[in-house]
Amino acid sequence: MTNQTCAGTSISRRGLLGAFAATAVAAAPTYSNAAGFLRGGGDIRRIKMYNPRTGEAMDTIYWVDGRYIGEAMREINVFFRDWRRNEVHPIDNRTLDIIAATHRLVDVREPFMLLSGYRSPATNAMLRARSRGVAKHSLHLEGQAADLRLTSRSVSQVARAAASCSAGGVGKYSRSNFTHVDCGNVRSWGG
Repeated sequence: MTNQTCAGTSISRRGLLGAFAATAVAAAPTYSNAAGFLRGGGDIRRIKMYNPRTGEAMDTIYWVDGRYIGEAMREINVFFRDWRRNEVHPIDNRTLDIIAATHRLVDVREPFMLLSGYRSPATNAMLRARSRGVAKHSLHLEGQAADLRLTSRSVSQVARAAASCSAGGVGKYSRSNFTHVDCGNVRSWGG
């Protein structure tokens, strides 16, 4: 996995947020198929989330007109860290794109709740010992997966939106009230 960045860019992410905030809301297109969003050009991509375990919130534009913004990507990597061990790992751009597309498709202002992003091997082993539902070779270990929740949408609604991206794995964990998304092989599971 490689993260693409805007090398040599003199525009700050905060400056971009100010410049694009109004146009992102007013001019944001509606996509009936998230794959079109993932391949689109001339637009912006935004991640809007909070983490109840750390109390942190994020609303950041991480991609503008075909380029990932290095400062935003570093901020996202820290936000998605293994909070149990405070370990940071690069998050795969494709996972972020699936999350951003899913958020647009569910059409809410509410940020995603991030339950799990990157997991260190030690954390994954601990969670595996507690639950049969944790994969030994989880894509969380590679920074390629996230477990998400919205209070205003059901697990099934979020999963349908993510699955429409046809870009990775989507797991429904209705009993635990979260949706897993990853940039691995296209597949789905759960109920």
